[in-house]
Amino acid sequence: MPSVQKPMRYGHTEGHTDVCFDDTGSCIVTCGGDGDVRIWANLDDDDPKSINVGEKAYSCALKNGKLITAVSNNTVQIHTFPEGVPDGILTRFTTNANHVIFNSDGSKVAAGSSDFMVKVVEVTDSSKQKTFRGHDAPVLSLSFDPKDVYLASASCDGSVRVWKIADQTCTTSWPLLQKCNDVINAKSICRLGWQPGSGELLAIPVDKIVKLYKRETWESQFDLSDTFITLPLNVVTWSPCGHYLAAGSVDGSIVVWNVETQECIERMKHEKNYTICGLAWHPKYKHIAYTDTEGNLGLLENIGDGRKADDKVASEVTKDYDGLFDGDDDDDDYLNGDMIEPQSSPKAGANEDDDDDLMPTSGPLRRAVIDDDDNSLDIGVIKASSSLLEKEDDDDDDDQTGGFPALPPSSTQQPFYDGPMPTPKQRPFQSGSTPAHLMHRFMVWNSVGIIRCYNDEQDNAIDIEFHDTSIHHATHLPNSLNHTMADLSAEAVLLACESTQELASKLHCIHFSSWDTNKEWTVDMPKDEDIEAICLGQGWAACATSALLVRVFTVGGVQREIFSFPGPVVSMAGHGEQLMIIYHRGTGFDGDQCLGVQLMELGKKKKQILHGDPLSLTKKSYLVWVGFSAEGMKCLHEQEGRVSSCARGGLGNTWIPVCNTREHCKGKSDHYWVVGVHENPQQLRCIPCKGARFPPTLPRPAVAILPFKLPYCQVTTEKGQMEEQYWRSVVLHNHVDYLSKNGYELDENVKSQSVKEQQELLMKLFALSCKLEREYRCVELADLMTQNVVNLAIKYASRSRRLNLAQRLSEMAVEKASELATAPEDEEEEEDFRKHLNAGYSHPATVWSRLPVRNVQQNQEVEDAEEADACEEAEETPEVHKQRPNPFSKSVTSAEVTTPKSAVIASSSQGRVNPFKVASNKKDPVVPSANVLDTMTKYSKKTSLSGSRAVNKQSTPVIKPLIPKPKSKQASAASFFQVRTPNSSEKTVEEREEKAGNEPHEVQIAPQENTENRRPKTGFQMWLEEHRANILTDNPGLNEAEVIKEGMSRFRLLSSEERMVWTEKAKGGTGGAVNGLAEDKKRKRPAADEEEVKKNQEEKLEASNLSKKPKPSDQSANARLSAFAFKPS
Repeated sequence: MPSVQKPMRYGHTEGHTDVCFDDTGSCIVTCGGDGDVRIWANLDDDDPKSINVGEKAYSCALKNGKLITAVSNNTVQIHTFPEGVPDGILTRFTTNANHVIFNSDGSKVAAGSSDFMVKVVEVTDSSKQKTFRGHDAPVLSLSFDPKDVYLASASCDGSVRVWKIADQTCTTSWPLLQKCNDVINAKSICRLGWQPGSGELLAIPVDKIVKLYKRETWESQFDLSDTFITLPLNVVTWSPCGHYLAAGSVDGSIVVWNVETQECIERMKHEKNYTICGLAWHPKYKHIAYTDTEGNLGLLENIGDGRKADDKVASEVTKDYDGLFDGDDDDDDYLNGDMIEPQSSPKAGANEDDDDDLMPTSGPLRRAVIDDDDNSLDIGVIKASSSLLEKEDDDDDDDQTGGFPALPPSSTQQPFYDGPMPTPKQRPFQSGSTPAHLMHRFMVWNSVGIIRCYNDEQDNAIDIEFHDTSIHHATHLPNSLNHTMADLSAEAVLLACESTQELASKLHCIHFSSWDTNKEWTVDMPKDEDIEAICLGQGWAACATSALLVRVFTVGGVQREIFSFPGPVVSMAGHGEQLMIIYHRGTGFDGDQCLGVQLMELGKKKKQILHGDPLSLTKKSYLVWVGFSAEGMKCLHEQEGRVSSCARGGLGNTWIPVCNTREHCKGKSDHYWVVGVHENPQQLRCIPCKGARFPPTLPRPAVAILPFKLPYCQVTTEKGQMEEQYWRSVVLHNHVDYLSKNGYELDENVKSQSVKEQQELLMKLFALSCKLEREYRCVELADLMTQNVVNLAIKYASRSRRLNLAQRLSEMAVEKASELATAPEDEEEEEDFRKHLNAGYSHPATVWSRLPVRNVQQNQEVEDAEEADACEEAEETPEVHKQRPNPFSKSVTSAEVTTPKSAVIASSSQGRVNPFKVASNKKDPVVPSANVLDTMTKYSKKTSLSGSRAVNKQSTPVIKPLIPKPKSKQASAASFFQVRTPNSSEKTVEEREEKAGNEPHEVQIAPQENTENRRPKTGFQMWLEEHRANILTDNPGLNEAEVIKEGMSRFRLLSSEERMVWTEKAKGGTGGAVNGLAEDKKRKRPAADEEEVKKNQEEKLEASNLSKKPKPSDQSANARLSAFAFKPS
C-alpha cells in the first residue's frame, strides 16, 4: 500500500508547534503559541480536547500518563493525562524553556532553556535536579541516551554537546551549527535524536544533511542526505524500531531513510511549504505526525509500504544496464538493489529523486544526481525501455570514469536545471499595516492617524483615530464587508475588501471633510478583479487591481484616469499630487526581488516622473514600507533595515540610503516598524518591536525617533563625520524648492539656515584640510562654497601662509563672480519657471538674480569685520586703474530685502583699501578684475605687532597679521595683553581681531574706537608684549589683570635708562618687537607714520559710512565661522 499524505488541518495559532503520540498511539497531542495542549483522537477529530497550560507552550512530552509542558512563564509544568489536571511545577528557569523530553522509562525529564542551562529532573521527586552548564547561548534541543548514560544538547552557540548524566560533565562537543543569539534567529532548531534501543547512533541535523555519530567513540559514522532537501533540516526523529530516520526541513520537505541501507524510502512536501517544526513517529504503525510553524497538524501514513512494487521494476531494469558503466565497483554496488529510489551512502553522497507524487513508477526511471563526493558518478537519466538503450549504445564508449554517459535528448528525458532559482514574488501589502490574518491588527498607521481592525468572537469593527483631533474626531465603524485594506488622509478614509463568491471587491470611501451631508461612496470592481493596493492623495483616491489596472477617483467619487501597469502590484503610496506604484518588473533570482517604480503627478499638469525605473534593494531583501516623507520625498524601508529616499536634486531620481534601523536594534530578533519620515527636522518615526517585525495593537506602542545617517566611510573620524553631515543636509533640504514649486508658503529662514549649516561644515573641512596640508582638497571644497565663504577661505589661507592656495582660491572667486554677472542673461530664459517657483514664497522673490540670504548676510558681515579690522595684509602690485567688481552685489534690488552695495576698489595710488570691502555707492558698475589679492601692498615689518614671525628675505609677498585695536580701556588691556605662545601668538591676535570685527555693536562705538586707535603705544606696553611669555612661564595660571600687575612691578625694577629706551622706541612708532630691532633698522621707512595716520583717517570715514548702513538681522553664523577659521591650531 503506498504512503498517504493526509490533508493538514488547523491546530493552533501561528508560532512554534510541537507534537507527540501517547504511549499506545491512540491519540495525537499538540501544543502551540496559543498556550493550549490539544488531544486529537485522530486527524479528523473535529472536537479535540483542549487543556490551557499558559500563555504560550513551547514544547510538550508525554509518557506514563504524565504530560510535561514548557510554558512562557519560565516553568516546566506537569499535568495528568488525559484529564489535564495540573500536577505541580517540575522546575523553573530564568527564561522560558525551549525543549522538554522524557527518558526511555519516563522517570526523568530533561529541559533546555534560553538561559543557557540544561536541567535533568526526577519526575517523582522534583527536588532531585541536575544542572548542566557550559553552553554560551540558548539551548535549542535535547535527546536522552536510551541507556540513561548520556544526554545530548544543541545550542545557539553553534555546538552540540554530549553530557555524562552521572557526573554532569561534558564528554564531547562538536561545532556543527551556525551561531546565533536567540532561538527565533536560529536557521534550525536542530531537534536531534538518539537511536532507540541500543543507542549506538546519535542523529544530528546539520544544514541539509543528517550526521550520525557512533556512541563512545563519538566519531562520524556516515551522513544521510538527499537532493530533495534544498534548505536546512529542522528536526529529526527515529522510528520506535530504530531502523528508520525521518527529517523535516524549513521549507516543508519530509524525507525518510532506511538507516541500515542508507537509502531514502520516502519523500513528501508540505502542501504550503511551511517550516516543519515537529515530528513524531507512531509507536506501532508506520505513521508520522508533523506540525508546522503556522500551527497546522498533518499525518503521513504507511511509510515505506510501497517499496516492494518499486523493487520489482528496478530489478527488471538493471539487467539491461550492466553495459552502461565501465565496470566500476561502486557502480555495480549502486545498481544492485533498489534503483527507483537513489541510494544514499557515505561514499556516494547525496542522491536525489524527483517528486514521487509527480513521477509514476512504471514510467521512465528518474535521474539520480550524486553531488557530495568528488569521485562519484552522475548516471544521467535512466531509460525504462531497453530499445532506447540500444539506440544509445554507440555513445557509451565516450563515457569516462567519474563522468556520465552522453545521452541524447529524448522525449522521455527529465530536464534538470542547476542554475539560479527564481525568487517567490512578494505579495501586495499596505504600508503601515500588520498581517491580515491577525484578529487585532493595524490597517494603517501614518502621519495622519491610526486605523485598527478587530475581528474576534465579540466584534468585527474598525476604529479610526486621528493624531490631531482638530481634523476629525475618533470614529468606530462596523466591518460587515470584512475590509482588509485601509488608508487615511486629512480628507478621507479609504477602505477596500476582497471579493467573495457572492460579492465583488469593493472600494469604500468616507469623505469626512466634505461640506455636504453625503460623505460616503462605494464602487464595485468588475467581476474577477480584486483590489490589491489602495492609497489616498490630495483630492484623489486610487486602487491597483489584480487585472494590472490602476483606477483613479476623485475624493468625491468621480472616476478619473484608468491605466495599466506592467506587473503585479506590490504597494502604492500617495502624497499631495504624487502617486507612486511599486510592482514586479519580472522574476528575481537567488532571493532578490525584481521591482519597478512608477511615479506620476495627478494635478492640473499631469505628468509621469518615473517611467518604471528599477527599484534598488539590498540583496535578498524585500519591501516592508513604502511612502512619502511629510515634505513629499519618496521613501522606502526594506526588510534588512535600510531606509532609502529618492533624492530630488543632485543626480536626479536616485535612491540614497539615509538610515539603517538594524544599527539601532539591540538584538537580532528586534526590528523597527516605520510609521513616518520627516525631512525637517530629520527624523525617522518608527515603533521598536522586541522579538517581532510588527507591534501588537495593545498595549499602545510607543513611537521612537531615529536620526538619519548616510553610510559614508570613516564616520568615526572628524572628516568623515563632517562629510556625512554636509551631504545629508544637501540631500534632505531639497524639499524647500519642491514645496515652493508646488505653491506652499515657506519661511525663507528654513532655506537660509540650511545653507548656513552647509557652509559652516565646508569651512570646517577646509580648515581641517589646511592643517593636513591638503591644498588640492581645499580647492575642491571651495568649489562647493558660496561666494562669501570662498573669500573667508582666502583669508584663512593667507593667514596660514599658504599663498599658492590663496592665489588659486582668488581665481576661483573671480570665476564665481563672473558667473553671477552672467546670471541675468540666463534669467530671461527662466522667467516663466521662476514665476511659477516663486508662487509659494511669502515675499517678493529675487532669489534667481542674487545670492541666497546666507550670502547677503555674510557679505555685510565681512564688510563690517574688514572696516573694524583695518587689515594690514597686502601685496606689492602695479597701480590698478580699473574698478573691481563686488562678487556679492545683486543685479536686482528690492526694497524689502537688505541689499549689499556694489564694490569699488580704488587704485593703489589712493592708498591701501580692503579688497573684501563693499562700498556704499549702489550705482557703481561691476567690472571684472584679475585677482582678489591684486590690491594688497607689502608693508614693512615695523608696522606689524608681532616680531616673532619669520620674515621671508626674498621678494616673495608676505601676509602680515592684523593689529588689534581696543574698543575701550578695558578692551585695550584684553586686546594687547593676551596669553601668547611662540607658535600661536599671531593666530591669537588674528582670532580676536576677527571676532571683534564681526560683533554688531562695533559700528556704534566706532568714533570712540578710532580716537583711541590714534594713540601711540607706551613703552610699558611694548615691554610687556616682549616679556609676556616669561611672566606666564614663571607664574602659570594668572589672569589678564594679574599679568598686567606683575608686568608693572617688573617694569619698575628696570633702571631708568632701560625704561627710557623702551619709551623712546614707543615714541619712534616702530610698533615692532625687540627681537626684530635689527631687521627694523634695515627695513625702516620714514613715511610709515604718515601712512599710519592716513590709513586711520580712511578707516574713520569707512566706519562713519558703515554706521549708516542697514544691519543684517543675523550675524551670529558668520561670527562663528570667523572665530573658527582663525582660531589657534
